[in-house]
Amino acid sequence: MSTSVQSAPSPAPAASHVLDNPAWAALTGPHAHLAERVGRAARYPGDVSPFAALADPDDPRSWDDLAELVGPGALTPVTGARTVPVGWGVEHAGEGVQLTATALRSEPAPEAVRLGPADVPEILDLIAVTRPGPFLPRTVELGTYLGIREDGRLIALAGERLRPPGWTEISAVCTRPGHRGRGLATRLVRAVAAGIVERGDTPFLHAAADNTGAIRLYESIGFALRRRTRFQLVRAPGGQQVPQGRREEARRPEETARS
Repeated sequence: MSTSVQSAPSPAPAASHVLDNPAWAALTGPHAHLAERVGRAARYPGDVSPFAALADPDDPRSWDDLAELVGPGALTPVTGARTVPVGWGVEHAGEGVQLTATALRSEPAPEAVRLGPADVPEILDLIAVTRPGPFLPRTVELGTYLGIREDGRLIALAGERLRPPGWTEISAVCTRPGHRGRGLATRLVRAVAAGIVERGDTPFLHAAADNTGAIRLYESIGFALRRRTRFQLVRAPGGQQVPQGRREEARRPEETARS
């Protein structure tokens, strides 16, 4: 359920393109039903995704709203901000890349199965082994997640995360060790993309800038670099009470693809 703590004007991000601030566009668009929001700041519930977003990372009022939303001393990941206001601390920062599907061939994967809430324990087990990025008990509510099983065991996964209007991010792309080198990740990316394209959206994704293997894979199947991104794990001004789940899950927000 959406949580609105105070009224705010219609979102008017400074970004010139919706993908310049995709988390904000998702939280004020297709994912608004999941959003917890104070004015110019919004975030997902803590068991859905660790990400928070600002209407304009250069606007001090957005940071004031974020401080109210997360609480004194809380840690929260923020994307798109190059600097933080006085009083905020940066606990961790990293560089990433954003890629969009420009020549991707999307097609169903007959062996893929749709995963839901009942599959979450199995998904979390695979995530713990492969560490593709944050995945929480309700992350499956963000969109479609597909998996491939072998001998009844989940061995590969891919799904949807952010949904800014007209776009859908492909996320959690991973393959269990011992099953790599068979193109499973590629088949799942194409299959997830097929559902995205069918509803009229365009696929995009993120990767850590130093994850050259994943970037090469994505480029080889039809993604192209759109922009470089920056992730920061920031601490709000004030007290030191930190939700441990958000601290641990936010450490590496960018995706790792292993085929």
